[in-house]
Amino acid sequence: MGQNAPEANGPHGQQAHRRKKAQLATASGAAALLQLCLGSELLVLLLLLLGQQLWLIFLFYLAFYIFLTAVFLITMYVMLQTLDDHKPKYQDRLGVPGMMIRPRTGSLGFLEIDYMMEDTETWDVHVQALNQFLSSYNDSVQMKKNYECVPDRYYFQSDSGSLKNYPKRSCQFMRSTLGDCSGLEDKSYGYGAGQPCVIIKFNKVIGLLPGGKEGQTPFVTCGPKYEDDGSMGVLQYFPPNGTLNLMYYPYYGKKAQENYSQPLVAVKFLNITVNTDFDIECRITAVGITNQVEEKDKYAGKVSFKLRINTRN
Repeated sequence: MGQNAPEANGPHGQQAHRRKKAQLATASGAAALLQLCLGSELLVLLLLLLGQQLWLIFLFYLAFYIFLTAVFLITMYVMLQTLDDHKPKYQDRLGVPGMMIRPRTGSLGFLEIDYMMEDTETWDVHVQALNQFLSSYNDSVQMKKNYECVPDRYYFQSDSGSLKNYPKRSCQFMRSTLGDCSGLEDKSYGYGAGQPCVIIKFNKVIGLLPGGKEGQTPFVTCGPKYEDDGSMGVLQYFPPNGTLNLMYYPYYGKKAQENYSQPLVAVKFLNITVNTDFDIECRITAVGITNQVEEKDKYAGKVSFKLRINTRN
């Protein structure tokens, strides 16, 4: 034993020690490499499984949304088969058309016409608005696109069973029918002379018979909304008596009557008191139309507006 001790510290012992350390290092590295390989394979396996799951999830949602889209399209198709392209399936308030005036000025939902007679700029805006509105009613335009109908009776254009009578004809409403309020002779529509014209238009309602089954001619009247002290003066209507000819009814819809021109009524204030505010209300009177006061729609069968003509004289 005493002779072997020096050998352990000699060159041979050191080499053996180094070989042992190398073997241990090699074994440790192999173990680490094996562990790394096993970990990498596990990671790859996990990634493959995760990718497969994501792909399955993607396919599921793709199929799900394709199914929903198909259901929606089929539902829309079935619903559209029940609709008429020319007439709405459901209609409400057929007996109460809305009314509006031109020129339409004012703010915050109020209709107001206020101008100075001597100041052209204050009323020229109204003149331009009326010119633009009435351009489609020019006699030349109406004669070109619409027909001359028999007056004072409804113009029915029925279909023949499954054979649809489209497009349906529309009756002429000539701008010249509005007389002194047509703007053809008096280019200022009376605004410069303190005798302004206000044009009343009516909303289009499919199938409306304003004169009822009896065919009584409807008409429009205007007057003070509140008290009447006579200061509003005389009113003149165009067409005469503010009538709405029955030949413009019934209306068959925008697609069925592409060129339809709704009838108008113009009212001219001949000698209204200047520098005074007036609350004016216009109503339609007809057998087939009711214009009772309705809080929900203040323009149903009637229209109210303010009028004031200012002058320095």
